[in-house]
Amino acid sequence: MTAATTLRYAPPAPRRTLRATSADGAVLHVEDHGPADGPAVVLAHGWTCSTAFWSPVVRSLTAEGHRVVVYDQRGHGRSAPADPSVYSTGTLADDLCAVLDTVLGPGERAVVGGHSMGAMTLMAAAGRPRLGERAAAVLLCNTGPSRLVAESRVLPLPAGRLRTFLHRRLLGTGAPLGPVTPVSRRLVKHGTMGAASTPEQVEACARLVHACPRKVRAAWSHVLDTLDVEADLARLNVPTAVVSGGSDRLTPPVHGRRIADALPQCTGLTELPGRGHMTPVEDPDAVAGVLAALVRDHLAPVASGEPSARVPGPRPAAETAAETVPGTANTPAPPQQQIEEESA
Repeated sequence: MTAATTLRYAPPAPRRTLRATSADGAVLHVEDHGPADGPAVVLAHGWTCSTAFWSPVVRSLTAEGHRVVVYDQRGHGRSAPADPSVYSTGTLADDLCAVLDTVLGPGERAVVGGHSMGAMTLMAAAGRPRLGERAAAVLLCNTGPSRLVAESRVLPLPAGRLRTFLHRRLLGTGAPLGPVTPVSRRLVKHGTMGAASTPEQVEACARLVHACPRKVRAAWSHVLDTLDVEADLARLNVPTAVVSGGSDRLTPPVHGRRIADALPQCTGLTELPGRGHMTPVEDPDAVAGVLAALVRDHLAPVASGEPSARVPGPRPAAETAAETVPGTANTPAPPQQQIEEESA
């Protein structure tokens, strides 16, 4: 393992850090990377992770001139836990809208991507006018809209009541994880990553999962257990790309196919063979490539200096098969939310 390769998974230094205040007063940690005048990409991480999860994708995108904003979901990383009794998909959507209003200027749009619970955040916000105005395009990565526990394949058991029961117990455990060990690395790799994931990738993901406070992990697990944002997909009226891992045990590819079929404007379904649930870590170039294509097709400026309004069409995937479903337009948004900035 070379120093250069290891560096790829280390959190890059942001250009600035900010605080976004959500609808209920919860304060979220936000990082702004890359050139201030680059096309904006806003990314939401998944359950038990933090801004550091996106490190290799941030490095790829900023190297190409993109501005990349990442934030810690409440209770994760450096965002305040707030009251677990208010944890819900609606809370996730409130937090995302607060971040978008904090980091984007009047009339400014971004490509908005989410991984796992971060993508569920986007689905939950689908009916909100604010997302319709702020998001030029969306990426839903390694996620599912419902039936997460029943369709998970972490345990090598046939589908049925026993597997669902055991998955529910595994998902909801509040047991402390302790330090990262060889055993915990093997468990993280089995449950969340593909067989070809490297030791440094496994180490990066294990450290993220172990760093999440156990009470926060347990509180959000109850939201995921009963998650159902299937009906919201029809309201996600912006160009949307879907990425799945072919070996994802937590949100198997059946979820990605169901999402792509339900979206009004699916620009493509990319299944990455052999990759698990953590594709932004396992194959950051592929995920960054999908995001960059969304920027190019739906956000890049045209000659007039205005954001592109070109109707989306199919985009061939560079290294994987993509499937395209056509769709239509989007909606307006309400006024700006309070902005608080702190020095980096």
